[in-house]
Amino acid sequence: MKIFPKDKFFVIAGPCVIEEGNLLETVAATLKNIATTHDIPIIFKASFDKANRSALKNYRGPGLTKGLAMLKTIKDTFKLPILSDIHTPEMIPEAGEVLDVLQIPAFLARQSDLYIAAAKTPCALNIKKGQFMAAREMQNAIDKFRLSGGSTPVSVCERGTFFGYGDLVVDFRTIDIIKQMNVTYIYDASHSMQKPAGKGTHSGGDKTSLRTLARAQIAAGANGIFIETHPNPPEALSDSATQYPLHELAELLLDLKAFYTFRSKRPQTIPHTRIS
Repeated sequence: MKIFPKDKFFVIAGPCVIEEGNLLETVAATLKNIATTHDIPIIFKASFDKANRSALKNYRGPGLTKGLAMLKTIKDTFKLPILSDIHTPEMIPEAGEVLDVLQIPAFLARQSDLYIAAAKTPCALNIKKGQFMAAREMQNAIDKFRLSGGSTPVSVCERGTFFGYGDLVVDFRTIDIIKQMNVTYIYDASHSMQKPAGKGTHSGGDKTSLRTLARAQIAAGANGIFIETHPNPPEALSDSATQYPLHELAELLLDLKAFYTFRSKRPQTIPHTRIS
C-alpha cells in the first residue's frame, strides 16, 4: 500500500503496547481481514517501549530488540506496513531496518535529534502533535526532518491540546492549518479521549465521544484515523481506558469510510452566497 494516501480513507491501528502472548497476532489477523474485505489500507502499530509512562512501575513493553523482532514477524506474516514509536536517536537505525513508519511521540515532538536521525532512514514519518504545541508550530517539526535530508512521506497526527486540567480538547482549525503544510493530516481518535494521569499513576479517559469526534474529523477533512484497539481493553497493559474493542472495530471503520466517501464526492469549495 501507499503510505499515507491522500485520496483514500486509511487507518493506523493496533494495540498501544506489545504484550506477551498472542495479542499481536490476534489484532493483526483482524486488521488484515478488515483491510482485505473492505478495501481499507491499514498500517499496523504497536509500541515496543512506552518511555513516558506516568509511573515508573507501569509496564513499558519488551524493549527495542525483542519488540522489533515481534513486529517483523507480524510484518512478514500479515503483509501489513508497521509503525512504532522511537524515543532516542540511538534507537532509530535498528528500528529503521524493520519499521515502515517511524513515529515521534507527542511529548518528543520538538526533539531535533530525532528528526535528524529519522531523515537517514527510508521510513515514512508520523509526528504526533504535542499537547503543548500550537498547530502552526508543526511546520518547524516538518522542516527539521526535511532540512536534515528526509524525503519520505510525512504525516502530522492530532491528539488534542492539553490545558492543564486533566483533559484534552480537539481544535478543528488544526485540520486546515496542517494540510496547508502539504503533509497528511491524521486524527488520533484514541489518545484524544485521554485524561492524562487521570488515575493518578496512569492515564484515564472516556471513549464516549470517540465515534462522534472521529466522524466529525473525517467529515471535516482528516485524511486518516489513528486508533488503538485491543481484544479486551480493560485488561490492556497501557491506555486501557481509551483502546477500542477489537470486535467492534470493523463496524466503526466502515462507518468512517462512508463519511470519507461522501465527503470526497462533494465539491471541495462551497460557493460564496451573499447574505442580505
